[in-house]
Amino acid sequence: MDSCVVTGSARGIGRGIAERMVARGYAVVVTDVDGDAARRTAAEIGAAVGLEHDVRDAAGHRFVATTALDLGRLTAWFNNAGVGDDGPLADLTDEQVRRLVEVNLLGVLWGMRAALDAFPGRGDIVNTASLSGLGPVPGYSAYAATKAAIVSATMSVAVEAPRGVRVHALCPDGVQTALLDAQDPAGLGSQLVHSGGRILTVDETADAAVALLGTRRVVRSLPAWRGGLVRASTLAPSVTKHGTRLFAAAGRRAIARRG
Repeated sequence: MDSCVVTGSARGIGRGIAERMVARGYAVVVTDVDGDAARRTAAEIGAAVGLEHDVRDAAGHRFVATTALDLGRLTAWFNNAGVGDDGPLADLTDEQVRRLVEVNLLGVLWGMRAALDAFPGRGDIVNTASLSGLGPVPGYSAYAATKAAIVSATMSVAVEAPRGVRVHALCPDGVQTALLDAQDPAGLGSQLVHSGGRILTVDETADAAVALLGTRRVVRSLPAWRGGLVRASTLAPSVTKHGTRLFAAAGRRAIARRG
């Protein structure tokens, strides 16, 4: 039997991914900083085990890998755990900035390293990044920086990885999760997220993450058109600054309609 690891999978996108991997016949290791929730989720979805796991700890990733190897050949690893503190850089506390970097970026780097060490010569790593990592997103400056770093690291490690190992980054637009709900609806970042129209569901985002397995696709935007728009915004910063005001206004209207 093949095994897989899904970090940050007690709820939200991670849980959706874990459910799909269980359905595919994998022995799934559910991990989360909330150990009780990880164990509860594992029991509810039929995963092999739920573990308490702080992704900021490199040694913790090695323990998770060992646990997965005890269950079967480890051939899939989803670095999904993340935090989403929003706000302009100047308004974030030292602790918020540190947590964003350590959870979102270091957690992915440690996870990729653990997976590469444990894979039996083949496998897939899927990193949950964000559309905000593809261009300027005021109101999410620190968060976007960590996601941009994930995209960059994914592309580099995809080239470094041995033959048979594929590395992917999924860059979704806003997804209806507790992370999004916790953000300030009056903040610029939240307004820009809602300016794209429909917020993605956990199910379609988890489907897209699992669909990357076995493919040569390194970076995928969800939806694709939104990714193209964000990438284009890097070409003309002065125009982007003006466009930001227009998109923020659209986002405020969308938030108001949602109540």
